[in-house]
Amino acid sequence: MSNYSHDRIVPFKDSELGKKQQIAEMFDKIAFRYDFLNRFLSAGIDVYWRKRAIRELRGLLAAGPAKRAATSVTMLDVATGTGDMAVLLARCYPQAHITGVDISEGMLEVGRQKLTRLKLDSRITLQPGDSEALPFSADQFDAITVAFGVRNFENLERGLREMRRVLKPGGKLVVLEFSQAHIPGIRQLINTYMRRIAPRIAGIASDRDAYQYLNDSVQAFPEGERLIRIVEECGFTHTRLRRLSLGVCSIYTGEKVIDRN
Repeated sequence: MSNYSHDRIVPFKDSELGKKQQIAEMFDKIAFRYDFLNRFLSAGIDVYWRKRAIRELRGLLAAGPAKRAATSVTMLDVATGTGDMAVLLARCYPQAHITGVDISEGMLEVGRQKLTRLKLDSRITLQPGDSEALPFSADQFDAITVAFGVRNFENLERGLREMRRVLKPGGKLVVLEFSQAHIPGIRQLINTYMRRIAPRIAGIASDRDAYQYLNDSVQAFPEGERLIRIVEECGFTHTRLRRLSLGVCSIYTGEKVIDRN
């Protein structure tokens, strides 16, 4: 499988640990402030981005190719973190059971406390899981979402192929990820904010390295049409790219083809 430059971007440059282990350690460290910093540093727009991504699933569950029963809808949220995306999925699709996986136990513990508080722990299961070796059988989920997580994969293609493996035929993948604005002036403004301002603010409340990593990984990530091609190379069809907020964030969708044989 091919490697991409973002695969080698790590939070702690002096560490001898691999990217996967460093990512888990980083999120364990910032878990207690993660939700607050997301809302604060994005001025709350990250909630809109997640809701917009979930809209890409409309129609899939009500009249999907396999005519899925409303009582048996299953969704997987990869790199679920504290469960923000899983919570929104549960609210938008009352008939669904959502499983969230993440490599950071610290983030999952914060998420479990959130689910108990919101009384959603009977509909959402959060468990440890490696995105590149998902602990599920093939053809298990009707839909898979990843919000701001694919940049953190140690091997992008392996993670995408794993998600396709556990997706049911006719099911849909929705990826929400930061991207780079292409409008002159806007890109420079966003880059300055991500490179200089956000890490400083995060350093006061939590961990500067984590938000410096965020900027570095966004800069190196193969976004836009390039990522769409990678998604297609990993076996997804009917792919689509939607840019949000002047290109600061993008939604990528793809489907697992139904075997007609």
